[in-house]
Amino acid sequence: MKQRQFDETTAVSEIGLGTWQLGGDWGAVDDKTAMQIMETAVSQGVTFFDTADVYGGGISEQRIAQFLQNQPANIFVATKLGRSGDPGWPQNFTYDNMRRHTEASLRRLQVEALDLSQLHCIPTAELQRGDVFEHLRRLKQEGKIKRFGASVESMEEALICLEQEGLASLQIIFNIFRQKPIAALFEKAQQKGIAIIVRLPLASGLLAGKFAQTTTFAASDHRHYNRDGDSFNVGETFAGLPFTVGVALADELKSLVPAGMTMAQFAQRWILDFPAVTTIITGATKVSQVESNTAVSTLPPLSPELHHELAAFYQAKVHDHIRGPY
Repeated sequence: MKQRQFDETTAVSEIGLGTWQLGGDWGAVDDKTAMQIMETAVSQGVTFFDTADVYGGGISEQRIAQFLQNQPANIFVATKLGRSGDPGWPQNFTYDNMRRHTEASLRRLQVEALDLSQLHCIPTAELQRGDVFEHLRRLKQEGKIKRFGASVESMEEALICLEQEGLASLQIIFNIFRQKPIAALFEKAQQKGIAIIVRLPLASGLLAGKFAQTTTFAASDHRHYNRDGDSFNVGETFAGLPFTVGVALADELKSLVPAGMTMAQFAQRWILDFPAVTTIITGATKVSQVESNTAVSTLPPLSPELHHELAAFYQAKVHDHIRGPY
């Protein structure tokens, strides 16, 4: 597994593990399977886990803590705050509540300081106001967090965050179906030394190429209840594409997948070909998915010609179908 520099003192695996699914928020993942997924990830060289305080109401953080109790590897755990229902918006953004939520994550993860605390897709107005960043700086000074960053929905929000002193990272949606960050963000982030964490690399599974127009999902799966943005930002599900459109576009891409790669590997390799990217946090509900995802680090870069073709595909066929903040 190749490493990429996160900041001046820390490198992380370029393929990380997203753990939204370990909270049981999309598909049922039991304790045994969750442990096997994390064990496999670490055995393949993964050193970066991404979670949040609301994933399964804290279950994801608790499972990570349980796993790390008997894990000698040095795992960088990034968590998030800001979306808790206790007390909810806008009260979540006071210093007292951010401190309370941070301390709750510390207890669940069983650590003295969080490796990285990220604002979890909070309102643009709060990012513009800037008080939340002052609170994070204070929490860092108090030793409760080692670094802070932000998970954002749009490039407008990303650029607002880039102006904040001390920001360590930005977590963004970036995949073959969501290419705007290439021109809007990457150069600026590299100039400022800001780590880029990529979520939804497979567009909620569309870019694995295994869905059909008739595919259905469990009622508890966000790909069922949020496919049109009924519960939270539509961009978090299928990268903002209508499901039927996304399936058709993914089918068109299948002929471009190089020999020796699965479609999911092809989609992740495309992301890693951008040096501004620090790590990809791909979720997995099966051990076999972890093994396939982590193998991407060993695959050769895609050709310049293929990159050009994928850029043209996005502009001509994908861009106009994207919904939600972008």
